[in-house]
Amino acid sequence: MSLWDRYVVSNLVACACATKPIRKQREKVVPLAEGKVLELGCGAGDNFSYYDASKVDHLFALEPSEAMLHKARHAAGALGYGNRIEFLQAGAEAMPLEDKSVDTAVITFVLCTIPDWKGALTEVRRVLKPGGKVLFSEHGLAPDEGVAKWQRRIEPVWKTFAGGCHLTRDTGAMFRECGFELRDAETMYLPSTPKIAGFVSWGAAVPV
Repeated sequence: MSLWDRYVVSNLVACACATKPIRKQREKVVPLAEGKVLELGCGAGDNFSYYDASKVDHLFALEPSEAMLHKARHAAGALGYGNRIEFLQAGAEAMPLEDKSVDTAVITFVLCTIPDWKGALTEVRRVLKPGGKVLFSEHGLAPDEGVAKWQRRIEPVWKTFAGGCHLTRDTGAMFRECGFELRDAETMYLPSTPKIAGFVSWGAAVPV
């Protein structure tokens, strides 16, 4: 990891992911997690305070960045989670988890940056128990062509300064391509957020 990624990008991403509109999105899905939970790309631990401790037996917090894991461990300690969170430094494309070992997978604002998103969602299918589900909230390709045009234009530069974040990934299409069906999915433009980065979708996805 370069010094830019370690000390600049990690802090920029942490700040962006803690804005009020993003926090509101997290509040919509994270409290629904239950049982053994896997969080993809836990980052700085921004989701930790939204979990319902009465529903979660164990949380696998997956994150490839050492810098982000350091922040996440600090966040977990401040919340008093103790050993209820198991941190896994690994990419989502190769999870160190057994088949059918997770009840809920939580994916919030990370599918935009995972290089091999197909591999990651395939791994999610592998580790989900029968009847398991994915809870997600992601930003991505806007339905309005005018906005989408600017997303395509800006994305090459955006990725460089935003840790590999893509603006044009279609979340719903990605899940469907990997064998999931969306449940109770909703979309909107986030308030007080540039439209090129503010079109979000959220809900649940289940393997079919």
